[in-house]
Amino acid sequence: MQAKEVNGVKAPVDSSKPNPNEVEFDNLYLDMNGIIHPCTHPENKPAPKNEDEMMVAIFEYIDRLFNIVRPRRLLYMAIDGVAPRAKMNQQRSRRFRASKEGLELVEEKRQMREEVLSKGGFLPQEEVKERFDSNCITPGTEFMDNLAKCLRYYVADRVNNDPGWKSLTVILSDASVPGEGEHKIMDYIRRQRAQPNHDPNTHHCLCGADADLIMLGLATHEPNFTIIREEFKPNQPKPCALCNQLGHEIKECQGLPKEKQGEFDQLGSNPPIGSEAEFIFIRLTVLREYLERELTMASLPFKFDFERSVDDWVFMCFFVGNDFLPHLPSLEIREGAIDRLVGIYKNVVHKTGGYLTENGFVNLERVQMIMAAVGEAEDNIFKKRRDDDVSFRKRQKEKNKRMKTEAASFVPGGQLAPQPLGQRSGGSKPQPLQNARQTAYEMRVQGRDQQNKTSAHSNSSNSDGSPVPLGTKRKNGDNDDDDEPPDNIRLWEEGWKQRYYKNKFDVDASDDKFRRKVVESYVEGLCWVLQYYYQGCASWKWFYPFHYAPFASDFTDIKDMPSTFEKGTKPFKPLEQLMGVFPAASGNFLPKTWRALMENPDSSIIDFYPDDFAIDLNGKKYAWQGVALLPFVDERRLRAALEAVYPDLTPDEIRRNSLGSDVLFVGKHHKLFDFIVELQNSGAQDIEMSPELCHGIKGLLTLKDDVIKPGRTVESPVPALQDITENNVCSILFKDPQFEDGYTFKAALLPGAVKPSKVLKPADWEQSNQKQPWKPRLGFNPNRPQVHLDQAAFRTLGHVMSKDRSQGGSGVYSYTPPPLYQQAKNSRPPLMRAPPSLTVPLPSLRPQDSWRGPQPLFQQLIPQRNQGIEQQLAWNRILQSQTGMFQQNHHRLGSIMPNPYQSQDRRGRQGYPDRRYPLPPDSGRYSWN
Repeated sequence: MQAKEVNGVKAPVDSSKPNPNEVEFDNLYLDMNGIIHPCTHPENKPAPKNEDEMMVAIFEYIDRLFNIVRPRRLLYMAIDGVAPRAKMNQQRSRRFRASKEGLELVEEKRQMREEVLSKGGFLPQEEVKERFDSNCITPGTEFMDNLAKCLRYYVADRVNNDPGWKSLTVILSDASVPGEGEHKIMDYIRRQRAQPNHDPNTHHCLCGADADLIMLGLATHEPNFTIIREEFKPNQPKPCALCNQLGHEIKECQGLPKEKQGEFDQLGSNPPIGSEAEFIFIRLTVLREYLERELTMASLPFKFDFERSVDDWVFMCFFVGNDFLPHLPSLEIREGAIDRLVGIYKNVVHKTGGYLTENGFVNLERVQMIMAAVGEAEDNIFKKRRDDDVSFRKRQKEKNKRMKTEAASFVPGGQLAPQPLGQRSGGSKPQPLQNARQTAYEMRVQGRDQQNKTSAHSNSSNSDGSPVPLGTKRKNGDNDDDDEPPDNIRLWEEGWKQRYYKNKFDVDASDDKFRRKVVESYVEGLCWVLQYYYQGCASWKWFYPFHYAPFASDFTDIKDMPSTFEKGTKPFKPLEQLMGVFPAASGNFLPKTWRALMENPDSSIIDFYPDDFAIDLNGKKYAWQGVALLPFVDERRLRAALEAVYPDLTPDEIRRNSLGSDVLFVGKHHKLFDFIVELQNSGAQDIEMSPELCHGIKGLLTLKDDVIKPGRTVESPVPALQDITENNVCSILFKDPQFEDGYTFKAALLPGAVKPSKVLKPADWEQSNQKQPWKPRLGFNPNRPQVHLDQAAFRTLGHVMSKDRSQGGSGVYSYTPPPLYQQAKNSRPPLMRAPPSLTVPLPSLRPQDSWRGPQPLFQQLIPQRNQGIEQQLAWNRILQSQTGMFQQNHHRLGSIMPNPYQSQDRRGRQGYPDRRYPLPPDSGRYSWN
């Protein structure tokens, strides 16, 4: 949903009106990091020039999401805070990679620019601007502190001025609140579900791009849970980083000037880049139907519980990898590992005597049976993977060879250059050619020259196009070696386990004690991750201390391994986390004395910040898929080194290094408004919020000095935006309901929860039903009637409506005459006025056809099979004449002779005084004799 623009002014969307998607959501949760990254450093459009533009882009992104979802009760915005130690390892790897890749890109651009210019190429003048370091999107930086201020202003502005926000409860959990954004959202849902006032039929909508949101949504066991995310569109065009032209990458840039398209380059506009993203809904209720069909088992020795089987499915997905653990070597998600695990699970669950998990806790004795079954198949999995890889490489080489021989010898450029579908230059309208005859002549000359050049060099070049020196043989393209590094593990050959542990862990496979330690750490990780998904963070200190996972066949005797964690652990502080995840290149976001610990060779922790590091592809193809071999941070050594520099922090840095709380906002139309205003006036602390005043939401309210109070001006942190002088919004600190240590949140449907109506049909699952492919029901309304256009509707679209909805666009339909209709039983041609140059005698009209007026010309002159060639040619000339007349006079079709019978239409048709075309002909369905 976008704001409509009228005379250059955007009219805002009224989000208080019913949702056009035919579903009403109660709560909208925003995983803000999925919004911050594409708004600050987008991949498919120019980046914002400064921080203020970034903030405005974030505001507009949230506005668009809000207008699509239109929540009625709650908007929860969560930014990633300090993460658990297990997540910090992945964050450290990503930030070191980002810094390394950014520096490599700058160096590559410099070298390519020098090379292109030395060869006489043309490049636009390099813009001198500071590179945006995306690593600043980390808790504790000045950027994140400013973002929190801007979002507080944004919420106050929208609640004051937008009718869709006036009765809404808004909670902002900024980067000062510890925890990942999506897990802060899950923790809020868990704690509210445990309250007696919670509505079990709340409609949740979560926005985020991470795949684990699907698992987290299933783990809530809420019957109405939907995920909204940007639609993924691969292979989007990106301009060259040197010349800003499309069609090549920086390594292929030759510095050619932009080709002129049209006499004044009026056709030279690039395809639209950075068009607004489209969003899709992922309905977990439909996924639950799929899982119910897939996981339902008969003849179990215990009662089947679908909710418990969903928890087991979520747990088994951890084996293919997540943010905290590497995937098992034998389980690759692209090889159907999840389907393999489900098959093993259904075969083994009869022997386990129960489910693998319960409320987020793992039964290791039953898990061992699953791992034993996977371990038995490991050898065959590795051999099949090798066979598939060899087969794929063979097909790829054959394809490359075929593409070389079948490649077009010449591809026209300029106005006649082929354009990608949907990306025609100059917009969606077809553009007229400029000097088409000269352009065609030049194209033929270029094609002839290219053909001569190809034939001259075809016998003196290799398969890769390089010249063949005299006295040497031509290369064989099929035997070219790949650029991929050799695989020293060779999992498909005997001795794979020995080679794996020697190469990856630098130990001998016969070292049972070390292998046991790796397995124990991995099992401990499985238990930690499951508790993190269902009960919250079990330990802020735990992490998996290896870069690689063990084999499934090594999971023996795991039932007695420890699965409990140290209680009472605390998260890192924001600046401490920056020291744990930042490379030295991003040290400018840290205080000066702290930065010295990352750069000074004499620092006691200098080994935490290597200038360069290896990336192990680990069987993958691309570097981003590999494993960054970085040293793990020792928490005790880090804290000991920081003790000496803590006194150097300024008051502002001390504030940014402290942990904060969520902030709740309401407007004057909210039931909770007066209650909060009284608290602000009285200065009371830690007051329990009444759920009756806030849609069943419960929590503790606490005052702070910088809260927003009604009647006080809210200053804008963005200079381009105005201050809020007439403020009717109040804010207060909010804390989720607290529970005793050891409390277990139930993973089950709540009493009173109503399951949504089924979307999938029973007949869709029958294997015998192969006549029509299964199609899901579109939209949220299961009773939405299907709309079908009849013949008259298609004529209306073709003759009146424009394909091009842009201003001034006449549309593609306007350039074509009406379609030719053949004489058929239930179809008649459209009415058309005969050209003035043609005089055709009209036949006598039947009484039942008198309302229709004169017989259409097409009906009178359709050639028959037995007509002579002269009549056929005459017919073609008539069609050409009518085509030209239609293109010139299609806006004057209303000048046809008025029909005196139109107002007395027997079929009850209403007259349309403003119609510019006659009524359509009878469909022939009824007889009016």
